Amino acid sequence: MISTGALKALLQEEGASLVGFGDLTGLSENGMDRTVAIAVRLPEETVAGIADGPTRDYFRQYHRINALLDHLAETAAGYLIQQGFRAVAQTTTAVVESVGYRTAMPHKTCATRAGLGWIGKSALLVTPEYGPAVRLTSVLTDAVFDHVAQPIDISRCGACTRCRAACPVGAIRGALWQVGVPRENLVDVVQCRSAARRLAADLLGEKITLCGKCIQVCPYVRRTESGI
Repeated sequence: MISTGALKALLQEEGASLVGFGDLTGLSENGMDRTVAIAVRLPEETVAGIADGPTRDYFRQYHRINALLDHLAETAAGYLIQQGFRAVAQTTTAVVESVGYRTAMPHKTCATRAGLGWIGKSALLVTPEYGPAVRLTSVLTDAVFDHVAQPIDISRCGACTRCRAACPVGAIRGALWQVGVPRENLVDVVQCRSAARRLAADLLGEKITLCGKCIQVCPYVRRTESGI
């Protein structure tokens, strides 16, 4: 049996901001029905700077954090394999998007099952600690954990519409998420990605999907920035 406390401490020492352990029973097709969900927060000053779109600092942090997340996922998977279990690190090179910008087991699904947060109206994971100002990775495993979290199955966004108002192309529909609600009910993904790529090209000269406006306005982010 894996001590979740010990593995969480190891990952936090390596740079993880949030770590959760979840049950994927009924969702996994490969017999690995447990997950380690990992989040790394974006620096407050980076988030504060993206009110008008992506900045060069945001671009740098995006790549820095992605590399860190890959390291954390590989560290967690290696730890579990050493204990005799199967584990797959869902790194940026291992996870491939299919038609419709989907992956077989999304990091956000792992995160909600591991109790890290809920899906916001922006279709991003929203955490109580940092709002949507996090990037995610996950590990799939058949490990036996001493504890798994209570999953979060419904949105806690309430009547807030700040992300919808901030979206430059109106891609956010304003609907509340709960388990089973299709992503298309929340966001026009094609419109969102197209607008983000235009912004990144115009402001940074980069061919990348990067915007961030809906992150910057979230009340959970602003509460963190104000120290509440």
